[in-house]
Amino acid sequence: MTAGRRSPVLLEVILRTVAVIALKGGSGKTTVAAHLALAAHLRGVDTLVVDIDPQRSIEQVLGARGQDGPSCIATTGAKLMSAQFAAIGLRKQLLIIDTPAGALEDVSEAIVLSDFAVMVVRPTLIDISGLARTLMMVRRLGKPSTVVVSQAPAAREQVEAPLVKRALRGLDYMKAPLAPVIVRSRSIYQTALETGRSAEESSDRAAAAEMAALWAHVDAAMTAASAQA
Repeated sequence: MTAGRRSPVLLEVILRTVAVIALKGGSGKTTVAAHLALAAHLRGVDTLVVDIDPQRSIEQVLGARGQDGPSCIATTGAKLMSAQFAAIGLRKQLLIIDTPAGALEDVSEAIVLSDFAVMVVRPTLIDISGLARTLMMVRRLGKPSTVVVSQAPAAREQVEAPLVKRALRGLDYMKAPLAPVIVRSRSIYQTALETGRSAEESSDRAAAAEMAALWAHVDAAMTAASAQA
């Protein structure tokens, strides 16, 4: 080696894997998964999204983006580990898995391979009851996690609607790791995703702040979990 020259050093890239889960359909799971992926991308995190939901909604959403965005591949739960290896080979920093509703085997595989689980639930009795099974799987596998209440009506004068209050009491009783951010029912989320964009890229400040806060929570929770591992 020539004196004074330093050999190139390959910086280690640690892949973090997040499984976004809702066994009950229509919970807003894909909306949350897409916004987390876009939030990471907007902050310079090299992100790969793996769509194992047969509806392929997140693949369609990200495919509609007319500019640079997170990479996305569609596959099955059985091939999820191969997708994770591919993400490592591509030196991705973040892998987000959009899981199918009701497919326990695929969801279980996603949880096993994940570093962090984001469980999405609407503030309804049916959704809260369905969450119990997912929460049990996550706890049994010892995965750090958070529960995101989605599609909630807006609070009026900082007072939550009765159904949201009931849901929060139920989640507290279950000792669910509740996210400090409630994702409200806002049309901008769907409108933005129709063009592959995040609400953070819209003029809706409340929605943008909501998703920015959700990403900040998930990112901080993953960092804290890694430090404790």
